[in-house]
Amino acid sequence: MQIGVIKEVKDQEYRVALTPSGAASLVMAGHRVQVQHGAGVGAGFSDDAYGQAGAHIVSVEQAWQSKLVLKVKEPLASEYDYLDQQILFTYLHLAGVSPALTETLLQRKTTAIAYESVTGDSGDLPLLAPMSAVAGNMATSVGSYYLAHFSGGKGVQLGTILGQPYGHVVTIGDGVVGQHAARTAAGMGARVWVAGMNRANIADIEQQYPGQVEFFHSTPDTIAAHLTDADLVIGAVLVRGAKAPHVVTENMIRHMQPGSVVVDVSIDQGGCIETSRPTSHSEPIFIKHGIIHYCVTNMPGAYPRTATLALTTATLPYILRLAQCGLSCLPKEPGFAQGLNTYKGYVTSEPVAQALGLMTHYMPLAEVLASGLSALSPTPT
Repeated sequence: MQIGVIKEVKDQEYRVALTPSGAASLVMAGHRVQVQHGAGVGAGFSDDAYGQAGAHIVSVEQAWQSKLVLKVKEPLASEYDYLDQQILFTYLHLAGVSPALTETLLQRKTTAIAYESVTGDSGDLPLLAPMSAVAGNMATSVGSYYLAHFSGGKGVQLGTILGQPYGHVVTIGDGVVGQHAARTAAGMGARVWVAGMNRANIADIEQQYPGQVEFFHSTPDTIAAHLTDADLVIGAVLVRGAKAPHVVTENMIRHMQPGSVVVDVSIDQGGCIETSRPTSHSEPIFIKHGIIHYCVTNMPGAYPRTATLALTTATLPYILRLAQCGLSCLPKEPGFAQGLNTYKGYVTSEPVAQALGLMTHYMPLAEVLASGLSALSPTPT
């Protein structure tokens, strides 16, 4: 199969969807790998390294004209013209981005498989987890930075000073993001409260940091009560495939102390904080009701080397199977098939169709798999 690797165009996004070693694995399996010029430079992978791995360095047009196209982030408007009847494997977050992308995928009959929807045998999200972990770690550190007075924050340092803990961190969500954010904040010495639905999810962290990390059941009343004296609030709510619910309301934000910080990691799915709106690495924050909001939609892109290595370790086995078998591998792997978001002009994810008002274009995944997925014809190079 011909595989294209695209250079990301999102603001300050330097991750790449395939490393030179991954390219070598695909080449050894008999596939042609076309890497867009400069695609890996920001993550520390030169064109020469890809060339030595057996890949071909090509133009952006040639890279997109592949049967299987690999990216990290969703296509932006400047890339829509490249979409065609290829397989696109990337993070999509369709429920949380502009409907224009989904509509274009449908018009172009692109087969779009979303990293964040692929499910593991235990019901986990193996291709989302690495970036959730990076974002969780980063949420605490970037929140700490903006708490500094020179950043406009209230001047509270997260940490232990001569045995006394300082800083009150509230994490809304007890999944991978919330757990990593809580562990990082506790490691810095702050007091941490985690809102969730299952205390067992953070039992190990509570045991590691006794008296420093506490769980509370997530309800509107409990969240509101904890936010009044929070220094840093980290939004880490995930509803698989769907738009994130606003569990932190604007009224809750109004009652926080001025100079506090919120980091909405859920922003790529629409955000779980009502006052959030997407920001970029170039302009990462805004202030509303006296509260600093950090809502960058591609947080892990700040650490492209680490993020690329973590991501591609998880994605490469799936890429190899797609390259070898095409779409015929999906009916045999129900968890992998969960990643299918669009196919031949239909939305195959119900949460996406509901969030974007596209139920008239919805075809249940089970129906798609039962009808059989036809192989895509190679696109001329």
